This record gives sequence, C-alpha cells and structure tokens, in this order.
Amino acid sequence: MIPAEKGFFIAGTDTDAGKTVVSAAVLVSLRAAGIDAVPMKPIQTGGVLRDGFLRSPDLEFCLRMAELDPDLDELRNMAPVIFEPACSPHLAASKTGRKISLDRILEAFENLLRRHERVVVEGAGGLLVPLTDDKTMLDLMAMMDLPVILAARPGLGTINHTLLSIRELERSGLRLHGIIFCETTVAGWGEIEQNNLETIARIGRKRVLGRIAYMPEIAAMSPAVFRKDFAIDLSDSRNEWDPQVFKKDGQPL
Repeated sequence: MIPAEKGFFIAGTDTDAGKTVVSAAVLVSLRAAGIDAVPMKPIQTGGVLRDGFLRSPDLEFCLRMAELDPDLDELRNMAPVIFEPACSPHLAASKTGRKISLDRILEAFENLLRRHERVVVEGAGGLLVPLTDDKTMLDLMAMMDLPVILAARPGLGTINHTLLSIRELERSGLRLHGIIFCETTVAGWGEIEQNNLETIARIGRKRVLGRIAYMPEIAAMSPAVFRKDFAIDLSDSRNEWDPQVFKKDGQPL
C-alpha cells in the first residue's frame, strides 16, 4: 500500500544529489499505481529561456517521463518561482531583483492538491539552502508537511552530509520515508560506497530504499523505458528495497 499522504517531498543532501531522477521515479510509480500524481518544482534556479518563457528543466524531465502535458496555468503552479542564474535561490533572487514568496509557493501547492491526489515536490540544493533572509528550504518543507525521501550521493563525505540531513529532518518534526543513493558520477560502486550505505542506515536508523547507478544517457531515455526500469515500491511495510530494481534495457545493473 502506498501511504495515504498528500505526496512526497524529494530533498537532497546537497546540490546535484540526484533529486530530479528520484522525483521522476516516485512520480511515475505513483501514477502506475493508479494515483493522480503530478510534479512540482517550487524554486528552480538555472532556468532555461524558451519561447519567451523561463522553463524549469527539472520539472520538464519529470513531465516527460510521466508523459504529462499540463496547460500554462498548471505549469505556473508546478513551477511558481524560476530564476535564470544557476546559483543558490537567495542569491538568484538578489541578482534578479526579486523576492521569493513562500505564500505564493504554498498557494500553488494547494492549487495542485485541489486538482490532483498527490504532489511530488522536488527541492533545490540541500535542506538549509537559504530562500530568503530568514527562511530556508527546510522551513518550506515544514510548511508543506510532506513525508520526505532523501536523495544522497554514495561517495566519500556522504556519511556526514546524510546524517546531518537526517538530524535536521528529525529536529523539524518531518518524517523521513527513506533514503535513495544516486551515483551522479562515473566513480562506480565499491567497498567505500557500500560501507557508506550500511553505516548511514545503522547510525541514522533509517530505511535505505535503494540506489540508482550512474546513467549518462538517462536524459535521452524514453518514458516507457524509464517507467519500466524505475518502478519504486513506496509502501511503508517494505523494510528494504532491492537495488537491482533499477535496470538498464531490461538487464540488471
């Protein structure tokens, strides 16, 4: 059974930790279970100007993999704040002379919830990335009050980053549904990565849902292949997620 929640918040231990791929995998898995789920990227930096509009590349990846084609009003709710500079949200806001309105983001979130069963929300950067002078991504997460799936890198340094992220989530009162390790470089999976996974699970006392191997071709992957190879069991009853669930062209990684 998939939890009867409003959706999930996909957070990261850092930037480029694999949040977008995890968000798309969660989204297509919910929809495959017959749930009307849609993606949301509340704050996008590094937006791409196309046809006179700033677009969210992270949101567009999720929409493509789920084969969704929302209208313009829906897109504005899915990506209410987009900045062109590719930097921390607070700096992007400063550089463009704009302010990030958490009220506007929450309004967009509520609009999506009124129209759909679940919303899969992807954060920006890590938990404590600043959004305004006195608010961080964690503050926005607390306002949305969604169970969290944490995307983490598997390599050297991830033990500290991931355990600190777990501690901050616990301090905020948010529920961590599980952790997914994403290989974002060609380094591969070896003794260090496996030990990091086991150490974080033991010390953090949290479920490791699995891992995603490095796939440089993933941006060009067809939605049908993505949906087949990235199916996730999101049930609360599952104690461990077989990492072989992620496959490439039908073959175990």
